[in-house]
Order: sequence, then C-alpha cells, then structure tokens
Amino acid sequence: MAVFTPVSEWDARALLAEYSLGQLRALRGIPSGIENTNYFLTTSQGEYVLTLFERLTREQLPFYIDLMAYLAERDIPVPHPQATHDGRRLAELHGKPCTIATLLPGKCEMAPQPAHCAQVGATLARMHLAGRDFPSFQPNLLGLQWWRETAPVVAPYLPPEAAAMLHDEVAFQARFAQSDAYCELPSGPAHCDLFRDNVLFAGTREAPVLGGFIDFYFAGCDTWLFDLAVCVNDWCIDHANGEFRPQLAAALLAAYAEARPLNDAERASWSALLRAAALRFWMSRLRDFYLPRPAQTLTPHDPAHFERILRLRRDAEPFPLP
Repeated sequence: MAVFTPVSEWDARALLAEYSLGQLRALRGIPSGIENTNYFLTTSQGEYVLTLFERLTREQLPFYIDLMAYLAERDIPVPHPQATHDGRRLAELHGKPCTIATLLPGKCEMAPQPAHCAQVGATLARMHLAGRDFPSFQPNLLGLQWWRETAPVVAPYLPPEAAAMLHDEVAFQARFAQSDAYCELPSGPAHCDLFRDNVLFAGTREAPVLGGFIDFYFAGCDTWLFDLAVCVNDWCIDHANGEFRPQLAAALLAAYAEARPLNDAERASWSALLRAAALRFWMSRLRDFYLPRPAQTLTPHDPAHFERILRLRRDAEPFPLP
C-alpha cells in the first residue's frame, strides 16, 4: 500500500455521497506498500479503508472485489467491500477505480510466536476451502508467465552468477509446471501475498486473536501449496538469514494440515513450491527496486532478502510437511 494519487477531504466526501456509510470524520494516507493508493477513512458509522487501484484494470478488479465479499460472507476474516447506493462494489475517483472496504481489527505482528503462526495456518486453510466454489477465475498474474516475461528485464541488473541462477530457476519452474505431480495439486483462489504485514492480530501478544487477512490485490487462482509456501517463507523464518524457525513452521503447517490435509502430490512438490514462492518475490522486488514507478510515498523492499531465501531453498531440504 502507498499514496500514488492524493485524495483530499473534499474528494472523500464526494465519494461517500455514493454510499450509505455516514459522514466523513477523518482521512489519513497509508504509506506502506508499493502497489495501490490507500487511505484510512473514518465516518460517522465506522472505520474503513479506501483503495484506489494503480496497477489493476477495471476488467481485472471484479475478481478481487467479489472474492473478498464472497469470503467475508462465509465468515472468513477479510475486508468486506461496501456497495454503493446502486449496488456497485467498485466506484471511481480521479479517473481510477476504487473501493471502500471494512477496516479489520488489530495490527500486524512482525515478530510472530507459534500461537500467531498456528492461527494463520488454520485460517489460510479455511480460506482455501471456503473459496472452492467461488464462481470466477483469474490466474495469478505474477505466476510463471510473468516470470518468463520479467526475467530478461531484470537480469541485466544482476551480477552474472545471480542472473544465471534466475534464468535456471525460471526454467526449472517451467519444467515442473508440466509435471504430473504439479497437475495433481489442489488449486483455487489464493491470497498469493500472505506476509506478516498482510495479517492483523487483536488480543494480546500472549493471547493473540487473528483479526483478519488484508490486501488481496495480488490474489489469483493458483495451487494452494504455492499460497502456503509464500506464507511459510515469510512467517516461519529468521529474517536475518532466511533459515526456517522450526517451532514457527511446525505450528503453522500443523494447523493448516489439520484443517485441510495435504495429499501425496503436495508432499512431493513442497520443495519446488517453496522455491517458486521465493522466486516470485525476488523477481518482483528486483522490478520494484530497479524499475520503480513514481510515487508520493514509496519504499522498495530489498531484493537480496529473497535472493538469499531462494538460494537456501535450492540447496537445502525443505522443512517437512506434517
């Protein structure tokens, strides 16, 4: 999340006139993140988040907006997009599509304990199962096809050895995507970006209560194991070196598997999907670091972090699935 497009209080009041959400009380930009413009929006009726979409097209957005509404209506803790007077969940501001969604309770936990990880794992499994019958389809837009297209763009910025690893890993993932094991992986709507800063916790550190999953605007239909791998590669590691923290990984994976048991194809594919999850974020961080878009507030993430994780996942056995 970031502020690419300034929104004034006058703008917000004009937009709120299309909804039944009360009168504007406060408007505050959210500086973190790199894809959309986001504001905290306080009205006389409650707390919301206003999002203006900078990357996604109006044609792509119904998948994300409808998915969040679908999950929220099935008791999955996600932001619930609000409808305008005439029933639209998607509005427009400054010529850009936008939405207003409920603000979930809590804050991000950047130093999780096993109790946090267990709740994330269980809720992720519940989310996957709840989305099985979601009627719309859209692929993960930052999946294999995007990796193939982006690798030649970012590789020239890398030292030769790192560029060679990048191309080798894309080729490996392309071969793996044609394998029998890959074809047997359960799939469906997936968050695809469930990092620590996209989960909120209320309660206390000793007794956390998961407030919800946020920022679904990288979501797409993909294998659920990829979604789990993205999550584990962030929640269950030592951020200083990328190594797994066994207690965290065991808690998250056990809770996930209790809600949705994993099949043999998933067990056989775990190493490859952990590598795929690391590759995806190494490449997107390389793109954002070397080819940034202008923004009023923008802090690119360090690509070296996921380069390090990818090297570890290529060279070592994965943390075992339960």
